[in-house]
Amino acid sequence: MQLPLPPQIDAHAVIETIAPAKDVDGFHVASAGALMTGQPGFRPCTPYGVMKLLEQAGATLKGAEAVVVGRSNIVGKPQAMLLLQSDATVTICHSRTRDLAAHTRRADILVAAVGRAKMITGDMVKPGAIVIDVGMNRDAAGKLCGDVDFDSAREVAAWITPVPGGVGPMTRAMLLVNTIEAAERAAG
Repeated sequence: MQLPLPPQIDAHAVIETIAPAKDVDGFHVASAGALMTGQPGFRPCTPYGVMKLLEQAGATLKGAEAVVVGRSNIVGKPQAMLLLQSDATVTICHSRTRDLAAHTRRADILVAAVGRAKMITGDMVKPGAIVIDVGMNRDAAGKLCGDVDFDSAREVAAWITPVPGGVGPMTRAMLLVNTIEAAERAAG
């Protein structure tokens, strides 16, 4: 006897059942709309964490050329919006962008969030760029790695985040920030 398959869960529908006031992940359509229009609201934790990393690194965002490689609703698109709100000039690329290296080599700030192990190599990085690797992948040997080939990119970049240990802790920290903000709002 074959058991029936479990019903497919629509992640978007699950997210939409969460009240926007409790959306500490920043994934609800109301949170996305607030981000898009520059209104207050919860920011997705990973892009929010990236912005805090850039702030702590002393990055000048105003007028900077920023390239985000990745177009997800969780990281890529919100990251682009947060950079744009900080007066960076933003280009969004993805795994099918033609001549991706031509775009990434222009970036003062390069955020890799495409989900492909070591896709961004050192020859794709502008000398002196800030490289933020959001990727979480396994290489051919099964070792945890990012979207950026760390060894080759660190020879070119002024500042680069490692995987693991770079953006991940910031994601968790921003989740706590959002949770505290939600609790404070609820308490009045």
